[in-house]
Amino acid sequence: MNKFLCCTLVLLDISVKWTVPETIPPKHPYYDRRTGLQLLCDQCPAGTYVKKPCTATSQTVCAPCPEGHYEDDWNFDDECFWCSAVCQELQFVRQECTSTQKRICECVEGRYFNVEYCARHTKCPPGFGVVEKGTPWTDTVCGRCPEGYFSDVFSSLAPCRKTDARSGDTKQDNVWQGGKDNKSDQQCGIDVTLCEEAFFRFAVPTKPTPNWLSSLTDSLPGKNISAEALEKIKQRNSPQEQTFQLLKLWKQQNKDHSMVMKIIQDIDLCENSILKQIGHLNVTPEQLNMLMENLPGEKVGREETERIMKVCQSAEQIPKLLNLWRIKNQDQDSIKGLMYGLKHLKAYHFPKTTIQGLRKVVKSLRSSTMQKLYQKLFLEMLGKQAHLVKGKLVV
Repeated sequence: MNKFLCCTLVLLDISVKWTVPETIPPKHPYYDRRTGLQLLCDQCPAGTYVKKPCTATSQTVCAPCPEGHYEDDWNFDDECFWCSAVCQELQFVRQECTSTQKRICECVEGRYFNVEYCARHTKCPPGFGVVEKGTPWTDTVCGRCPEGYFSDVFSSLAPCRKTDARSGDTKQDNVWQGGKDNKSDQQCGIDVTLCEEAFFRFAVPTKPTPNWLSSLTDSLPGKNISAEALEKIKQRNSPQEQTFQLLKLWKQQNKDHSMVMKIIQDIDLCENSILKQIGHLNVTPEQLNMLMENLPGEKVGREETERIMKVCQSAEQIPKLLNLWRIKNQDQDSIKGLMYGLKHLKAYHFPKTTIQGLRKVVKSLRSSTMQKLYQKLFLEMLGKQAHLVKGKLVV
């Protein structure tokens, strides 16, 4: 009986040791300059900071965080973190600041935090549906409707719907595709979108080194660019244009690569936004002619401009004409060309609202979005080769 009681007590003692939480504060190494000793000081709990570190003869002295400051864990900081300022416009307080937690601001419904402000969730245009709904921290993810599905609305919530011939959805499907025949589709097609051009040209080094293109080719994931194709790119293009053409070819050859598919999705999202902005400008034929005549270099003729106006939808006209201008003026940047043209339109009493709209398009193409895509490719995919690009990003 005594043996049984003894064993029971031993097991009970072990159980208590296993279940009772550790109460000793975590330690922090601290070098005491006064004595030259390396000490292990107790850390301070959440809501407090180290007012005085320990010594060989005394313990750490902790003090409460002052108002407007916090510490959310054990720490050995000599001051508490400052709570963020009050929430800004279009934000509300999701979590208020206390001595143990920071203030968290969140965008109101329908918006997400984009760098420094709450931007509206992107509305997917007709022909595209919502793949992922936006959150207070992320934008809407749009995807082109696959065969058998359609969308005929601008929406940040609606996914693509299945085509139903009986309900007339097939007709609606034809509407968002523009109701154009194959010939006009081909006439309005372009070899590279404005967003692709902005992304690719962002990656072009200011001063390419002799082995830059070969180094980039060896670093790109997926299917390798053949030596023959690489040589053609070098022969047919200037150093500034070579990187641009190489990335175009690489993207075309690796559409099934997981990372490339994500980049394509991001570029498509950018392009949807650009087409939407341009489509709302309502540029007249005369204004479009005036814009193209003020671009530098070889001009896109008035006759060609008027033809594009007839066969292309309003949102397609400016991208198509800029594409034609770029082909006529190899090495020229469509975005810089558009900026140049806008500077000279004031003298022609060009509508201020149209100029502002086009400047907004340029701003979108030169925004942090392109830089993020660039970093995604050259930091996440190319790794250590990233230091070659423009000499700015060093891994």
